[in-house]
Amino acid sequence: MLAVIAYPKIDPILVQFGPFAIRWYGLAYVAGFVAAGLVIARLRRRWVVPLTNEDLLDVLLAAVVGVVVGARLGYVLFYGLSGYLARPIEILRIWDGGMSFHGGLIGVVVAGLIVARRKHIAFLRLADMAAVGTPVGLFFGRLANFINGELWGRVSYAPWAMVFPNGGSLPRHPSQLYEAGLEGIVLLVVMLLLARKRRPDGEQLGWFLTLYGVFRIGVEFFREPDVQLGFILPGVTMGQILSVPVLILGVALVIRARANKRRADRNPSIAPDLLDD
Repeated sequence: MLAVIAYPKIDPILVQFGPFAIRWYGLAYVAGFVAAGLVIARLRRRWVVPLTNEDLLDVLLAAVVGVVVGARLGYVLFYGLSGYLARPIEILRIWDGGMSFHGGLIGVVVAGLIVARRKHIAFLRLADMAAVGTPVGLFFGRLANFINGELWGRVSYAPWAMVFPNGGSLPRHPSQLYEAGLEGIVLLVVMLLLARKRRPDGEQLGWFLTLYGVFRIGVEFFREPDVQLGFILPGVTMGQILSVPVLILGVALVIRARANKRRADRNPSIAPDLLDD
């Protein structure tokens, strides 16, 4: 049985001027940062966070550096260290692909800790705001993976399976679209609903990490393992292994925030302190 839905061949390059090219993948990162900036700008007023426009620009700049550097180094360390050690100059070739969400998460956390300390802003409060806008970037990022014809799923004969240009002759799950739907649309809706009221610091971030971990671990059962790694354990991929600590951390943050809320309810005089990390 052949795939019913034809893979839409879309040029990964939106426009090109000589050697300079604007790619959909790059635009996905831009969209993610713009969305995060708009969300933080809106929530800082609703949540009464002392963040000026200058502070916001510094936060976004730190996030850009943290995400890009972290995502690239994360990919190098988690998915292809031996190959990059043999050809270290290729570490800089980020336009050829190879970015890790988990590495980007580590990078943006480090950057956030630094900028929060410099601006005297509670880190978890800042992270809570960023967590609301992040699914937009994840959504566009997964769509860009689909356009690039990369990170396809495992062989499937489902009616919506597709034959990817570089994925062999057999139809496969469009797992990039699964991730775009779950990590992007569903996660964004949940984050927006949770953000309708102010929550103890860390709870919004905790839910983001928890749900991302659940969604990523689940989708990995439909996604083809990275060819250079294969399965790390029988039936277990690197993406699933890296998502387990993300899930655990998310649950811990939610539990911590809820415990702080109960303490504040019993003693309202300490509530302001419980909203600080």
